[in-house]
This record gives sequence, C-alpha cells and structure tokens, in this order.
Amino acid sequence: MPIISIVIGVVLLLILMMALKLNAFISLIIASLVVAVLEGMTPTEAMASVQTGLGNSLGSLTMIIIFGAVLGKLMTDSGGAQRIATTMLNAFGTKRVQLASVVTASVVGIALFFETGVVVLIPLIFTIATAAGVPLLYIGLPVIAALITMHGFVPPHPGPTAIAEIFGANIGETILWGILIAIPAIIVAGPLFTKVFKKEDLEVEIPKGLFTPKTFEDHEMPGFATSMLTALLPVILIGIKTVVEIFAPESAIRPFTDFIGTASTALLISVIVAMFTFGLNRGKNMKKIMNTFAEATAGIALILLIIAGGGAFKQVLLDSGIDQYIAGLMEGTTLSPIILVWVIGAVLRVALGSATVAGMTAAGIAAPIVAVTGASPELMTLAAGAGSVGFSHVNDAGFWIVKEYFNMSMGKTFKTWTVLTSIISVIGLIAVLILDMFI
Repeated sequence: MPIISIVIGVVLLLILMMALKLNAFISLIIASLVVAVLEGMTPTEAMASVQTGLGNSLGSLTMIIIFGAVLGKLMTDSGGAQRIATTMLNAFGTKRVQLASVVTASVVGIALFFETGVVVLIPLIFTIATAAGVPLLYIGLPVIAALITMHGFVPPHPGPTAIAEIFGANIGETILWGILIAIPAIIVAGPLFTKVFKKEDLEVEIPKGLFTPKTFEDHEMPGFATSMLTALLPVILIGIKTVVEIFAPESAIRPFTDFIGTASTALLISVIVAMFTFGLNRGKNMKKIMNTFAEATAGIALILLIIAGGGAFKQVLLDSGIDQYIAGLMEGTTLSPIILVWVIGAVLRVALGSATVAGMTAAGIAAPIVAVTGASPELMTLAAGAGSVGFSHVNDAGFWIVKEYFNMSMGKTFKTWTVLTSIISVIGLIAVLILDMFI
C-alpha cells in the first residue's frame, strides 16, 4: 500500500537523521531509494528516479540560491546592511527603536539567510540596546522574528523557493502574499510577544568574547538609497513581471518583463548591479569581489544538497504513482489541503529540525492535492512554509545560534525562541486560511 511506503520512508528518514546522525542529503537519498523499491521499482529504476529528481531540483534552483547568497554576502561585506540599519534607526528615533529594528530586519531579511542576518545585525542589536537602555531581548526578539519569518515565507530564500517549485507556484505572487502574511506574524511574534515578559526576563548579558563582524565607519559604507535599491532590486524586478502579467498580459513589453522578472534572471541582474554598487564603486577590485562570490557559494553548498535530496524524494513519489494514490484519497474529502500540508510540515519540522527538509518533504507528499482540489499553489507554498518554520528546538541549528548569540539558558531559549517560531507558524496558517477565502 503506497501510504505505508510513505510512512516507512518518513520514519526511516527520521531514524537516519535523529538516531544515526546522518547528513540530511544522504538520509533523503536512502529514504527515497527505499520508498521506490517498496513501490515495486527495480534498484536501477529507483536510482534513475532519484537522479532525475536531483537534476530537476538543482537545475531550476541552483542559480536562484547561489545568486541570492552572493547578493547577501556582497551587501554584508560592503557595509550596505549596516547602512540600512543605522539609517532606519536614525529615522525612527530612540523611542521607537523596536519598530526601527523590525523594519530593518525585515528589509535586510529579504536578501540575507537567517543565519547571515543574525550575524550581520547582532552587533547593531547590542549597540542599540545599550544606547537606548533597554533589555537586549527587547530588541533581539523582534529582530529574529522578522528574520526567520522572511526566511520561511519569502522567495528567493531556499525553503519557500524550493516549495514553490514543487507546487508550481508563481514566484511573484508567492513573494507578494508571503510579505503580506509576514507582517502580522512579525508583529505578533516580535513586539507584541515581548510584552508578555517582565523586563528582567528580557535582560541577558552580552556574551563575552563573542565574535562580531566588522563595524563600518560612516565613510566606508555605501549610501542608503544605493543599499536599499540594490537589496530590493530582485523583488522589484519580479514585482514588475507580476504586475505586467496581471494588468497587461498582451503588452508588447511582456516578453521583456517575463525575462527580467524570472527569479534567476532577477537575481543575476541584481548581483551584477551589486558588483558595482557594493564592490567596484567602493574601491574593491574584481579579485576581492570574486573572493566574496566564492565564500558565499561555499556557505550554501549543503543547502543545495538538501534541496536536491528533497527533489529526489519528490520524484520517487511521482514515478512510483504514490501521487495518484494520494490524489485518490483526497477526492471527496472535506479536510482543507492547506491545513493538511501545514500539519505535515510542522510534524516533520519538530522531528527533523531542518525547515527546508520539512517544507520540501511536506510539499512533495501534498503536491498531488493541488490538482485534485484546485488549491492555490501559492497558498499551499506558504502553508508548507508556515508549518516548517515553527516549533524550533534542539535539533535545529537556529535554536543554538539564538541561544549562544543572546547568551541564554536552555530554558529561556525554549520560552523565547521556540515559542516565537511557533507563534509565527500558527499566525502564518491563520493568515493563509483568511487569504484562501478571498483569492
């Protein structure tokens, strides 16, 4: 029975990653092969299916993820991210430092991965909290809420981009709805959540000897407009494509906007622009810029492998006919596909720790439901993302990053970070369900 094969595959995946501590990529490949054989494929057919899945995933996503990482690294190394942060804080004033921090993290979070965003903003969080005389977590929790929300909901981040690919979702619409859903999630999990705690509960010591990236002098950083426009350029280009698709589908400029607004092209253009705005115009030579490129690509190699492994798992489900079986089960059911994919993503997130693996696996299992139920691929993408971003605990690298950077005990990390990600997940689901009533 196909459903038993899926259960065995997922349980095996959990055992390999949790009990045997195998790498996520290796675990996904082994689980994919086992499911394929259980469903009647020969070993040769199983390996061919896995290879097809690997190629399809990397072929469509490699440029997006690599160029996204390079853009973020160029912005970080040039001081562009710090320029955005300091300008926002000066504009909002010390009385509204929390709001300024959230806006800054949200903008920076569009271009930077969660881990990178934390490293970039942590020295500013320390500086702002000390200067304003407020507890460290009063600033820190809203910042990490914004970063993890953007990381989980908004392409070109790896998780939502890969999930959108599986569901066949429009990237531009996914970005639009993702940002819309992110707003209430960030507000509730960030500024409002800090009000639950007493002031002393938000006070933690800045870790001694903690490595922090370079703090740039004012003359070393690019201008605010340059930094902001470069950081948002991929979103602008993808947005132009989406607007033309909706309001002028027969326009003569449609082929051009389709080209520049494709996610990989938009990010390539943005990286080329950033090489000038964050590189050559700042006195860097091409050798230094290419060193940045190399460092950025090295940092996301494992992410690419995990995504490829998730693609292999998805392909096995398709080639074995499990997708048709799941589609048959969904015929006539009253269960919301949005809730279903959220639950699958959340359960896998708790079990595995990796949001990317959880989201992609949930999407691979639930992909056939879109065709049967007519559910919006974009909303299914965001529901899977919402499920996979929540309930972070000790098997998630993000848990330890937050714990160590904010010098918290295990108990306090559970009370703050774990609850914060859970709030984002639930608010995300509610927002998706509300959107589903109107689109």
